Amino acid sequence: MPKTVRVAIGALLAAALFYLVYASLHTAKFRVQVCLTYQGATACRIAEGRTLALATRAAHDNACSQVTSGVTGTIGCQDTPATSVTQLPVN
Repeated sequence: MPKTVRVAIGALLAAALFYLVYASLHTAKFRVQVCLTYQGATACRIAEGRTLALATRAAHDNACSQVTSGVTGTIGCQDTPATSVTQLPVN
């Protein structure tokens, strides 16, 4: 294998490793509890994220997964507004 190919592969591996370390050390800045009711079922879930919007979306999606099944139910639930959104302290 030519030296330039080995250098390029090494650089890609180093970049991938750097990204993995950076992503794992980049801790969440927001923690949110979202409660929702969909077709008579209620669920509350907590999620963390780098932004308030990401944390809220993740908690909402997790709550939907508890009260729905199938694609149609999931899509309908995701369009349902939360009954409560509470920002919590990040541990």
